[in-house]
Amino acid sequence: MNDTFLAIINPAAGGGRCGERVGAALDRLRSSGVALETAETSAGGDATKIAREGYSRGYRKFLAVGGDGTSYEIVNGLFPDSLLTPSPANGPSADKPEDRIATLGFLPLGTGNSFLRDFTGSASSSASDDNGLEYAMQALEARRSRPCDVLRLTHKDGAIYYTNLLSVGFTADVATLRHRRFQGLGQFGYLLSIFMCLARLDRRPFPVRFEGQQKFDTRPCLFLTFNNSKFTGGTMMIAPDAITDDGLIEYVRWGPIGRLGLIKNLSTLYDGTHTRHPLAERHAVSRIEFQLDQPVDVMVDGEVLTLDCKSIDVLSAALRVVV
Repeated sequence: MNDTFLAIINPAAGGGRCGERVGAALDRLRSSGVALETAETSAGGDATKIAREGYSRGYRKFLAVGGDGTSYEIVNGLFPDSLLTPSPANGPSADKPEDRIATLGFLPLGTGNSFLRDFTGSASSSASDDNGLEYAMQALEARRSRPCDVLRLTHKDGAIYYTNLLSVGFTADVATLRHRRFQGLGQFGYLLSIFMCLARLDRRPFPVRFEGQQKFDTRPCLFLTFNNSKFTGGTMMIAPDAITDDGLIEYVRWGPIGRLGLIKNLSTLYDGTHTRHPLAERHAVSRIEFQLDQPVDVMVDGEVLTLDCKSIDVLSAALRVVV
């Protein structure tokens, strides 16, 4: 196995700030003894291809240089290959399960890195600011890593993998609007999208059930989120009780709150107290099943997709993260 980090760089992340700042960050890591090789992306999906090819060549350490989207693409390049049972023909060391597990570090030089915020200990600033970057650099220099669950969404045409969260409803509507109309506006784009979605508030059912439930829950709701970590959108603490290595999905549901009620409680989405609202509920579960009659917009780790969702399950401790 190759002990070198393969740094996958999205130079366009953060409106081009990533390309401007990455050189100094990598130089510092190299000077501290971190072995690095680099590859740059130039289009969507490139990070997935680079990670998959790197894994097949023996790399087991990867560095996501960009934002949430870069990390998401890398994870989907590492899975499902890192789950496959190794062949005896690959040599005796390949039979060790630990040799299949990849390690992922972060240089948050994009618009945001919501996953990293769980570990920075700063609730007031973005994980992509200088504090978040410094935290990530120190973690890499100290060679800190820990196990992390990976959540797998199975849909009609295959599967996707994520470490942060997947949502449908209002939260996905906000992300979709931002992606389609306000991509270059950063955090302001999120706020603008929130208020536009608030103006046309859409509460609808997304039939789901988890273990122990006989029937699908068809009640209308504002949103559903299926979380591995706490934050989304840089500063929104959508799942305050999520734990990244507990082998469970943190399922958060907010019922059909009215427009005035949502305005009054909007700030609670940022400090996590929305889960105390009478219309809200949370559950820690191992599997989710969907019964949708058509594909829906989903937001997954900052990316917007339209999928015919079937189920979500947990790949316990399937990844190591440098945090």
